[in-house]
Amino acid sequence: MLDSRAARLSGYWLAFLKELGAESVLPALSAAEALALGQQSLEGEPVTVQLALGRILSLEHPDLVVVPEWPTVSGDAWGEALTELLPRRISGLPPLVSVPDASHKSTETAATELGLRLTHNAGQVRLALDKVRPLLSAPRSSLPNLSRASQATVAVIGPRTLLNEDALAAGLRPALEALELYPVFSTQLPLPDIVQRAERMENAAKVPAGERELFGAASLIAGKSAVRGLILVSPARDRATAAALERLAQKMHKPTLLLSADGGQTEWPELPPFSRRLTPSPSATDET
Repeated sequence: MLDSRAARLSGYWLAFLKELGAESVLPALSAAEALALGQQSLEGEPVTVQLALGRILSLEHPDLVVVPEWPTVSGDAWGEALTELLPRRISGLPPLVSVPDASHKSTETAATELGLRLTHNAGQVRLALDKVRPLLSAPRSSLPNLSRASQATVAVIGPRTLLNEDALAAGLRPALEALELYPVFSTQLPLPDIVQRAERMENAAKVPAGERELFGAASLIAGKSAVRGLILVSPARDRATAAALERLAQKMHKPTLLLSADGGQTEWPELPPFSRRLTPSPSATDET
């Protein structure tokens, strides 16, 4: 479920480090194995944090680890300071550097700072930035197909740190399709449109970026006639995101279901009753 924007930014940082002459080391374990490792070390914490930690622990003696920032919600201590909190909880971690995934300007600023830290050579950094700049250019995108024959469309709204990870959220799509529901994930929506719609949020400038993104995605797709209902999904044990989605659910005017997703989860007992709300049986329709 990795969206094109996440893949593009990941490729940007890898390419930038390569241009600097730095050797990039990727996690040695699969996502599922990294998650299991992180769960052993941080039991009871949000599943997204456990996965991030597992990937860091699976690296073989890196000098420095580049960690993409997360769009945060209100009260999300992990999202606001992941690279600061992890070394406090787990000793012996390598140096962690947080880098943004927000805008062209902030990404290049962070890349410049990281490049100077690694090379102490401003000229080399400028050349590297020039070569990888095209990777930040966002391709034009549009709304995905919102309907599928004989299936009810549901919008699945959640943080990218969850929905972009097959190790965490891959079970959602088959679970929905087994109920003849057609899921459209918020990670499939054009981010510029999401950001623009988020400006309609009350006191938007004071709301954390992750919460604006969730609101923008839900607001953008909920008004489409093809969409019968919304599923708002948070990472397991992530109370801050769950609370943000609860606030979002109160603003929706279509059937809405709150879920959480854990690593490897494939079943949600809440889904069949929700499906019946969206696709009533012929007998129930006749009675009304």
